[in-house]
Amino acid sequence: MPQSLDRSLHSRVRRFGCAGGATLALLAAAATVHAQSIAAGGGATAASIQTQVDAFRATLGTLNPNTAGSFGSGRREINWDGVPDGFSAPNSLPANFFNVNSPRGVVFSTPGTGFAVSATTLSGTAVRFGNIDATYTGTFETFSAQRLFTAIASNVMDVSFFVPGSTTPALSRGFGSVFSDVDLSNTTSLQFFDGANASLGIFFAPPGKFSFLGVSFTSSILSRVRITSGNTALAGGAADQDGSTRDLVVMDDFIYAEPTTVVPEPATFGLLASGMIVLALLRRRRA
Repeated sequence: MPQSLDRSLHSRVRRFGCAGGATLALLAAAATVHAQSIAAGGGATAASIQTQVDAFRATLGTLNPNTAGSFGSGRREINWDGVPDGFSAPNSLPANFFNVNSPRGVVFSTPGTGFAVSATTLSGTAVRFGNIDATYTGTFETFSAQRLFTAIASNVMDVSFFVPGSTTPALSRGFGSVFSDVDLSNTTSLQFFDGANASLGIFFAPPGKFSFLGVSFTSSILSRVRITSGNTALAGGAADQDGSTRDLVVMDDFIYAEPTTVVPEPATFGLLASGMIVLALLRRRRA
């Protein structure tokens, strides 16, 4: 069933060493609690998740053009369909394609060997990753025709945010993905990390031939998203088992909030200023 709920993140505490061994505790993430809003749904058709996809888009704001530089607000999207044949199956997709060739502020990484975008019917290559295993053409469906996306030799990948078209790290306030053929609960997931590389939680996509999961936050705190697609990597001879044991899942549309430059929140400045005052008082007492 589609889900929409709000939760809160627990504050974390960092400790900074002070003169003479004293310790000053400051709340990480500016002492504010960042609320989460989750849009999720799964079903047999693309229409069954359209409401959740549209709601998530509305939460993130206006769709921005695929140009370099940050717009500061709004959202970016990747639907893979504009990727040229030269970077589609059977060829690999460069990890930085969507920050260099088409600047949208994301760079991919994986413990596998790379990334692939599926072929189109006009390319002469089997569609929907049928070039990897012939059964995949019938296993996977597209939310936005005709291309799909996957990591190669792994079912895990990371999406890191940058100011579009640059090597400057950035933060986003939300990320969502459409998945194809999620058979098992609690296998396909998004894990979010903040600027200090601390996990903000793991969220699971609901089962469905078409599945969507999107999580947004009240401010831009996400530096990286880890995507786990099913429990098995695509490979020749590794057919999907429809939830029996082996669950193969690929990705379609990515929808995410505009990557913005890393700027501390006002509350963070206040906490740091308070810390400096405490340090100054400690030093004055020792003088």
